[in-house]
Amino acid sequence: MWKSVSRMLGGMILACVICFGVSAQQAEIEGTISAQIEAFKADDFEQAFTYATPTLQRLFQSPQNFRRMVTTQYPMVWRPAEVRYLELKEYEGSVFQKVQIMDAKGVMYLLLYQMQPTDAGWRIASVQFLEAPGASV
Repeated sequence: MWKSVSRMLGGMILACVICFGVSAQQAEIEGTISAQIEAFKADDFEQAFTYATPTLQRLFQSPQNFRRMVTTQYPMVWRPAEVRYLELKEYEGSVFQKVQIMDAKGVMYLLLYQMQPTDAGWRIASVQFLEAPGASV
């Protein structure tokens, strides 16, 4: 009897450790995305650029190029009215955070942030639309 109780407790402790690890990971990922959005709101594209992976930074080459891309292709991220974090998923070794964003006009967007761990913490590797812009979520 004690062996089964011991196994059950061990399983519960392991589940708690796993859940805590996922929760801490999600909090760090949400923190990175939120920090970038706050930098966007302040028009601090140099700071916002630091939350992109080194690969994205090489692709855009400068905060000014990054600014042009964000303000023209992702204005809902640049000036969101509301941000809600949905589920965090791991798929084929990559981590994805689903985010619902409402723009200033009240239009909802569903975005998928691909996140990558770096020495500096979690960084944003890509952002893609999950539904056509303007679709209700």
